[in-house]
Amino acid sequence: MGGAPAGGAPADGTAVRSYDRVVSAVAEESEIFAPGLLGGQVALVTGGGTGLGKATAVELVRCGASVVIAGRREEVLREAVAEIGERCTCVAADIRERADAERIVDEVLARHGRLDLLVNNAGGQYFVPAEGIKTKGWQAVWRLNVDGTLNMARAAFERAMQPASSGTIVNVTLSPHHGMPGMAHSGAARAAVEALTSELAREWAGDGVGVIAVAAGHFETEALEKYPASLRAGMARTVPLQRLGTVEEHACLVTLLASSLGRAFNGSTVTLDGARDDWFGPWPPPGLADAAGEVPTEERR
Repeated sequence: MGGAPAGGAPADGTAVRSYDRVVSAVAEESEIFAPGLLGGQVALVTGGGTGLGKATAVELVRCGASVVIAGRREEVLREAVAEIGERCTCVAADIRERADAERIVDEVLARHGRLDLLVNNAGGQYFVPAEGIKTKGWQAVWRLNVDGTLNMARAAFERAMQPASSGTIVNVTLSPHHGMPGMAHSGAARAAVEALTSELAREWAGDGVGVIAVAAGHFETEALEKYPASLRAGMARTVPLQRLGTVEEHACLVTLLASSLGRAFNGSTVTLDGARDDWFGPWPPPGLADAAGEVPTEERR
């Protein structure tokens, strides 16, 4: 449950709005990366008002980038801009609509004249057994996670990155690699985004544009509060590290992919999940270790 917020239409029906900068007194440097790593670059983060998207925007700003965050909730975006600081602005829009996606990118170009990084972070789902998924619910999850991602990727590529022969697109998914019981609609959508990432990476590589997917595991975000308490309680136990990821860890991975090194990952899906993909549950598993906590080892013959 990566915690990425959903993108949607503003409450008053306005397709796209932009806001002036709100300067914050907070000015911190990255704890991981060299100062100015992304100096002069411009990034767009969808679903950037909360959770993983907001943390990503913060780290990108700390590394010198100018960042525009996009989402559907105007007040949330304004609050995030105020916290992140003077190199962050926002646009409220519905990424499910192709016209809105294009307007978001056009707004970034109008403000900054370029777009170097798109982080397709917006997404969402709801907890329901597979047999309980209605057609309307399936379509809602698909439109946001797949159509929204593709709308933004195409708009960024066609209007900004292809003309510049340069750019990076990072598609954030939730790791669907073990399936997603209770959220089959989201698992299918996230797997589709990973496949889409691979295809777009091949198609757009000749234009100087890289496309990478990040498969997020379970992270400690406010979005987890919407899930049943029993589900939340068991999340950390499914991770070998026996803890949820931090939003800062996710943000640092995206920032790394935004650097010059990131292009080497073109077409890849990078999983950040505390090894959950490799082993479903704690290591060592219950009953394997002895009283001292040691795991039996077979002698080499």
